[in-house]
Amino acid sequence: MTYLDAIVAHHRRRAEADQRSETDLYEQACAAPPVRGFASALRKTQTGSMAVIAEIKRRSPSKGPLDANLDAARTAREYQDAGASALSVLTDEPHFGGSSADLIAARDATDLPVLRKDFTVSLRDVFDARIMGADCILLIAAALGSEELCRYAAAARDVGLDALVEIHGEAEIDVAIRAGTGLIGVNQRDLVTFGVDHERAVRVGGMLPADVVRVAESGIRNGHDSERLREAGYHAVLVGESLVTSPRRGDLLAELRLAVR
Repeated sequence: MTYLDAIVAHHRRRAEADQRSETDLYEQACAAPPVRGFASALRKTQTGSMAVIAEIKRRSPSKGPLDANLDAARTAREYQDAGASALSVLTDEPHFGGSSADLIAARDATDLPVLRKDFTVSLRDVFDARIMGADCILLIAAALGSEELCRYAAAARDVGLDALVEIHGEAEIDVAIRAGTGLIGVNQRDLVTFGVDHERAVRVGGMLPADVVRVAESGIRNGHDSERLREAGYHAVLVGESLVTSPRRGDLLAELRLAVR
């Protein structure tokens, strides 16, 4: 069983035990305040630059605590001041130490759109994301069947959310395209070892359709990595551990944006 298998199994058990009315949650989601436009924020990046989705991440299943005392609001403001295009906030508590409170605090502290970084395995998860204030959800192709992926992507569109479909290699490109989100992320982290393949996003980038927003995820360390990914056709990088553990987050974020040459 991979790290992802174990985490998704936990979330599926939780979803099966959830007896809340989908209809009530859908109505609450439809009545939520306007979204900020996650995908459109990434598209606005100037030519030659890189959009940065800066992540608020307290811990990692493989590495343990990264910043257990992280202040979500203060960190979000720090990211915004350094030029981040969007935020990613972990809301999984058992494995990443996150919470919906972190997402709410980060979004309230900034003007940036926010990705709810969690394991979406039910319609209730989609509606919860909208209700708590997210502007985008994560759909992991390796964790969902094709029908599930398309259904949750459609539900996200219905309530005004963008959906970032995450793939781990060439074999998942077609299913991501069928979901119709126009926002595809390539995760460089191996599902079995949790190690990072720094060549994966470069290799896969050229196979993605020209009209989708392309996001590289995991293992992005510095401006050199960001430059290679920009040259490979990516619009954005999603960076968590490197930023959270950096003593100079603002400087690193500027480097990742390619604002520092």
